[in-house]
Amino acid sequence: MRSSVPMPGNPWPHDMLITVDDDPNTLVDLLWIREAWNLHPVGEEVPPLLSDNSVRAHAETGSTVATRAWLEAWPGIWNAGMHHAGLLQHSTVFDRLQHTLDGSPERVALMASMAAPSWSGSFGDDAFTEKHTMWNRAQSRARTQRRPTSFDDDPERLSLRALIPVWQGGLTKIVTIPCQGSYARVIGPHSLLVTDETRNDHQRYSEALGQFR
Repeated sequence: MRSSVPMPGNPWPHDMLITVDDDPNTLVDLLWIREAWNLHPVGEEVPPLLSDNSVRAHAETGSTVATRAWLEAWPGIWNAGMHHAGLLQHSTVFDRLQHTLDGSPERVALMASMAAPSWSGSFGDDAFTEKHTMWNRAQSRARTQRRPTSFDDDPERLSLRALIPVWQGGLTKIVTIPCQGSYARVIGPHSLLVTDETRNDHQRYSEALGQFR
């Protein structure tokens, strides 16, 4: 969504570039774990439930030592994941990576800065069952079907009047999560997190963009 020169009649500013991440893997994994294992974390930053209620319908019941530890850790990992999702990966990081030696402290530090905080990094893969794999595949198919087939139907174009001033204020990245209802959080100096339902509703999306001030 960018042109090197102005295009007469095109309301989209020729130099405006907006990145949309509609599949933030780390965040989506956390959302699935929360509902698949019937966790109920609390806090101001906790997002709404998944739009797809099939995960809740087949959630594990009961409490174990493991799930109690998961519940306690979930908000912190979520907040760290949101922060990382809001970062902009600059090409200079990849250039610097190519000029470091395998196993060097510099390469380790650069790789760490690029990697999102993960659930597996804290607890391994015990929480991820075959249901997670099947659900991810279904979500990928649904996401492909939902994407607009023309520029005119693109959510950013439909909310262009609200988008331009916040882009001028620094917004360049939109991150979406497959949750129900309206939810928007500024997650970095250039990034906004919203639900898919918010982004796909012109009025709600325009209102959410206005939070980036």
